[in-house]
Amino acid sequence: MASAPHPFRIANFRAYWAARFAMTIAQNAMIIVIGWQTYTIARQTMSPSAAAAQLGLIGLLQFVPLFVTTPISGWVADRFDRRWITRVTVTLQLGCALILASVTLDGAMTLPVLFGVAVLLGLARAFSGPAFSALAPNLVPREVLPTAIALSSISWQVGTIIGPAVGGFAYAITPSGAYWLASALFAIALVCVFLIGKVPRSIAVGNAHPLKQIADGLTYVWQNKMVFGTITLDLFAVFLAGTSALLPIYAHDILKVGPQGLSALAAAPAVGASIVALFFSFRPLKTNVGPKMLVAVLVYGTATIVFGLSQIMVLSLIALAVAGAADMFSVYIRQSLIQLYTPDDKRGRVGAVSQLTISASNELGEAESGFLAAGLGPVGAVLVGGGGAIVVTILWTYLFPSIRNAKTFDPPETARDAADIEMEAAR
Repeated sequence: MASAPHPFRIANFRAYWAARFAMTIAQNAMIIVIGWQTYTIARQTMSPSAAAAQLGLIGLLQFVPLFVTTPISGWVADRFDRRWITRVTVTLQLGCALILASVTLDGAMTLPVLFGVAVLLGLARAFSGPAFSALAPNLVPREVLPTAIALSSISWQVGTIIGPAVGGFAYAITPSGAYWLASALFAIALVCVFLIGKVPRSIAVGNAHPLKQIADGLTYVWQNKMVFGTITLDLFAVFLAGTSALLPIYAHDILKVGPQGLSALAAAPAVGASIVALFFSFRPLKTNVGPKMLVAVLVYGTATIVFGLSQIMVLSLIALAVAGAADMFSVYIRQSLIQLYTPDDKRGRVGAVSQLTISASNELGEAESGFLAAGLGPVGAVLVGGGGAIVVTILWTYLFPSIRNAKTFDPPETARDAADIEMEAAR
């Protein structure tokens, strides 16, 4: 029997990968610039602490739409054609980028405009995340699914890390440049998702009432301790130790390096993440995946503490690069475990829960960082966050033995079958 083709030899997967990569870069390029504009506009009339609170608010406004729609967005991704969900949401994000580019070019940017677009972006991402993550396994044969999931995770994580650097550099050239670049990337992503042809997928979601189907997805996450532990580890560790929202404060008031320095700070995690991603593209991880993920999160928290204490630009860049490498390492493992431990007919709903925790750790984490910085100062906020991530990782090592005992990405079939039987019996 001929071996299954590599995912990149499948046209649908190539289009999917390019679309997700371009979209993720565009999203995160906009986020860093929105944060910089929010802080600089606020500082014209507010104190540093009050301006930091505005950064917290911008993160909160992106999170609330996702929080409200998560149960619906996951059900939509399992019930309807995932390709069309991605097409509509990419179109909405393209519209947001064009609005911000035009307003910035006219010199008419205000906080209400930034806050309004943040809400729209949060809504678009609420529906695009579950659809994109659940679509990948529909595009390749089962034999190469782990490789496809790893490649999809890499595209998302590298795009997440590279995006702020790209946005920062484009903004340093011209204020509207980052938004025009994001618009071009969203347009590329839109073309790519339209290139994805019809693909088979599970229709086992059934005809039960939508509320029952939503509840089934949440129940599956709770019952599968590997999935639940992995999702919540990301929620608490990155929620506490995220620093991206505070980069404008460090660049403006602590390191005093301006927008060019902000670009370098945003680029540093990209360097570390890219090195790890390149390594995994040649040497996929196969053994002791659970323990290695836990160690990576510990390194992430430690590097965050070093960044918080640093007042030297070079040391700050090194610390952020190490944090980016550790984050890439843990995300590669985490996303693969979640996808492989979840049946296809539940991937949209489980993906929505996963996205909610990712957004909580990012957007809501940015709100937490901003509000904490307003009370403790930016250095205190980063130190508390890094220390908290270390404590959470140690706790999760003991609370979820299935994670520390995970030797490979392959789920125990008997355990997964038992979980499915329990779900069927509960219907």
